[in-house]
Amino acid sequence: MDIFQKIQEKYIQEFSNNVPLDEFLFNILVTALLIALLRLFYIRYGNAISNRRKFAANFLPLALGTLLIIMIVKSSIALSLGLVGALSIVRYRAAIKDPEELTYLFITIGIGLAGGANQPILAIVAFTLIIGLLFAGKLISGKKAFKREDQLLVHIETDIDDFSRISRLLTENLNFVELKRMDTLEKGLNLSFVVRAENLEQLNQLKEGITAFSPANRLSVIQQPAVIL
Repeated sequence: MDIFQKIQEKYIQEFSNNVPLDEFLFNILVTALLIALLRLFYIRYGNAISNRRKFAANFLPLALGTLLIIMIVKSSIALSLGLVGALSIVRYRAAIKDPEELTYLFITIGIGLAGGANQPILAIVAFTLIIGLLFAGKLISGKKAFKREDQLLVHIETDIDDFSRISRLLTENLNFVELKRMDTLEKGLNLSFVVRAENLEQLNQLKEGITAFSPANRLSVIQQPAVIL
């Protein structure tokens, strides 16, 4: 029984004195709610061609981890210096394929910082303004979000060595084209693209164009959003 009393006196009361429990829970709740909204916005309106749903799943642990670190170090200069020293020997590497992903990570960290600094109102106001401006920019530009489910894998095997000619044919007939792999053959090329087509007519025009280059050309179109080359 004495052990539980010591734990209560040493840790629980110390925690309550440094960080009021109601403020702590409120900051976590606000942060989690804002991150959930940010995740939905990114999945719905983001333009990154990677798996946005999978990438956005990192937002919540990143924000809560940032909140926890700030709440720990904000009351102690020694802990702050220790954190700087610890981070200086840790190397973080992440495969960021699109600058948009990095932008949303910074927004996530900002929300976590605001929550850890006990500034929930600032987080709410800033989040509302940022999302509002991003949404207004989407409306003004008129660009639709890239849906991973809409992407196609186009594989071309050709005896033509002119890559620019083939890529120009794809960009003229399709709405989105990204080269994923290119292999040189003894004669010709093996090319793999991730593309997006609005209708079957675009694919038909692509097929006719590829065939017109050379009868030996082969074209494969696969609807497989999760493919990784």
